[in-house]
Amino acid sequence: MAIDIREINKNTHKSNTKWIKWAVAGVAALIVAMNSFTIVPAGHTGVVLTMGEVSKTSYDAGFHFKAPFVQRVEPVSNKIQVYETPASAVSKDLQTVSSNIAVNYRLVAASTPKMYEEVGTDYKTVLIAPVVQECMKSATAKYTAEQLITERQAVGDEVKAALDLKLNDYGIFIEKFNIVNFDFSEEFNNAIEAKQVAEQNLLKTETEQKQVRVIAQTDADKKVIAAKAEAEAILAEAQAQADANKLLEESLTDKVIAYNQIQRWNGVMPKVTSGDSSGLLINVPLDDAPANTQPTTGSTEGN
Repeated sequence: MAIDIREINKNTHKSNTKWIKWAVAGVAALIVAMNSFTIVPAGHTGVVLTMGEVSKTSYDAGFHFKAPFVQRVEPVSNKIQVYETPASAVSKDLQTVSSNIAVNYRLVAASTPKMYEEVGTDYKTVLIAPVVQECMKSATAKYTAEQLITERQAVGDEVKAALDLKLNDYGIFIEKFNIVNFDFSEEFNNAIEAKQVAEQNLLKTETEQKQVRVIAQTDADKKVIAAKAEAEAILAEAQAQADANKLLEESLTDKVIAYNQIQRWNGVMPKVTSGDSSGLLINVPLDDAPANTQPTTGSTEGN
């Protein structure tokens, strides 16, 4: 029995063609399937583009179906981002001010499609950068160089408010605005240093003068207190002496006086007695009266 080679080759060719068609169909189905869904990362909004046109609807983070080959989804970040940049401006007193600033911002999810359509994804360069410089120059011009140092927080709050006013309509929300540092000319820095030294010296002088006044006042108060205490002591002593004298006066009765005279009598009779003895039996002479003097009784009536 003869084998027909041509028939075998024909059947083999048909079989191979069939498998190729199935393989192509499988690959095509896989490609279609792969383009029929998208995954939006966390913290992003999916902007839907249909034939290049931005759709009004957008996708939140997660898994989503889309029309294959017709729709494309662009993820746009809604996370807080940081924009740092140097800024140069002129203060109210015409001092050149250089500063470093940092802006924390985020794109609101609902405004993402509009931002993508009108600005694109490089909104930091197109919107944020020039607006930050403009607001920084405007706020700096309202303050003197010294005020920029002492009122930095107020300056930062004013710049943030201006940024919100200009960027919120685009869907950009300013989370935080920080002025990292201010830098001035060398002449101004030297003037500030000299002023601080002068103020410190003045404060030191005022403090020393105040201390001298306090010490002088303290010494004066001590003297007043001492004088008052001395006066009170003298008054108390005088009052005590007066009370003692009064008590002594009240206690000096005739009998007490007579008793004291008797105690002091040296045994010598008085020379003269009279009715002026105030009721005393004897007159007691002083201790220095002569001891050999003879007493004289009675009155001397003639010789």
